[in-house]
Amino acid sequence: MRHFDTVISQDGTAIAFERRGHGPPLVMVHGSAVDHTRWGGVVSTLAEHFTLYMMDRRGRGKSGDGPVYAIEREFEDVAAVLEVTPVPACVMAHSYGSICALEAARLTTRIVRMALYEPPLPVPGQPLSFAVDLGQRLEAILATGDRGLVVETFLREVLHMGEHEIARLRRTSSWPVRLDAAATLPREVGVATTYRFVAENFARVRVPTLFLCGNRSPVYMQASTRMASAALAGSRVEVLSGQGHAAMSTGPKAFLAKVLPFLTA
Repeated sequence: MRHFDTVISQDGTAIAFERRGHGPPLVMVHGSAVDHTRWGGVVSTLAEHFTLYMMDRRGRGKSGDGPVYAIEREFEDVAAVLEVTPVPACVMAHSYGSICALEAARLTTRIVRMALYEPPLPVPGQPLSFAVDLGQRLEAILATGDRGLVVETFLREVLHMGEHEIARLRRTSSWPVRLDAAATLPREVGVATTYRFVAENFARVRVPTLFLCGNRSPVYMQASTRMASAALAGSRVEVLSGQGHAAMSTGPKAFLAKVLPFLTA
């Protein structure tokens, strides 16, 4: 039986999470275009070692949303979930969720360890991998009601997926979840053009952190992962051979082989 709880974030928004498994707490923060079900390929194994707190980030799934979006509210959402775990927790996050988890580490002392997969931080001196007007175009498409085209455009222009891979995704059970989350994509793409990662802000963060990236991921994601690791004392980067931006789905065994020994150390 699936068990859901909610916590009220600092701005009053209800943030839902599914709790599953047994053991020390592990808060899981998904990326863009999905909800907490994103972790399906690795959940059963992780639940043998941890009590999972799988968040629905604001604006999707069972979570609420604020009247005005700011990425800073998402940092507070992660911290709010950490406040309700019975003891300090490990954190595992993917993509945009990794940015939220990183920044949450500055707001709370309740993180034991973090495993972060490819935070898409803007890298100084390196251009964005997508057009600066993408957020506006996604908003315009969303206004027509074509959520499928919003998702496809995001996958094509941000993650650089080919048409064959997009067609395969359309046939999976995750496609309706992606459609439900489509309204959050314009704002997250917009954040990518305005958010700035300030390495100096993390000088006092002393959370053991494992960064992961795939050797087939977009170059800018590999670069941003290395940049984030350089800002956190004692962190390291592990590269997943043959994987792209979502090894928890495409290579769950390889993903778990890196993550489990680190989180259970």
